[in-house]
Amino acid sequence: MTLADTPRFETERLILRAPEARDWETAAAFLVSDRARFIGGPYTQTAAWRVFGHAVGHWVLRGYGQFVLEEKASGSLLGSVGPWYPNGWAECELGWSLWHASAEGKGYACEAAERLRRFAYDDLGWTTAVRYIDADNARSIALAEQLGCVRDREARRPVGEGSEDDATEVWVFRHPAPAEAAA
Repeated sequence: MTLADTPRFETERLILRAPEARDWETAAAFLVSDRARFIGGPYTQTAAWRVFGHAVGHWVLRGYGQFVLEEKASGSLLGSVGPWYPNGWAECELGWSLWHASAEGKGYACEAAERLRRFAYDDLGWTTAVRYIDADNARSIALAEQLGCVRDREARRPVGEGSEDDATEVWVFRHPAPAEAAA
């Protein structure tokens, strides 16, 4: 089963689409692994199911959400990238997670984020977007900078995410404005 009426995009190497039931096994393997440490994990299998359900439900409640990255050449599921604004978030976020270490360093997340940032600005009407990043996540910080994001020390963080009641230090990176991102 798939979500009806969700956009689907293609880039040079990727298919970007809403999550589907067939993605569960690959997403779960990521969510229970140490790779999920920067997004609140690793999770138990039961908690991973809830996280996956949250990603699917976000599409229903907001009309948009994280897109699954599917490599065109192989059909491999590589990760998720996209617009995200769950309850408790201070601002709309354009985020990313690669599900396999083997997908890192190949430009997949950047390729997807650039396309989906255009979607957020052009189709969703966003005028700004941030990326919340664990201060210890050097690879994600480097990607944010590659995308033209700059650290915004004045921006609010999501409730419970790097705030005083949470041990995680979260940095906020602001994406370029729509006109700057299009250039």
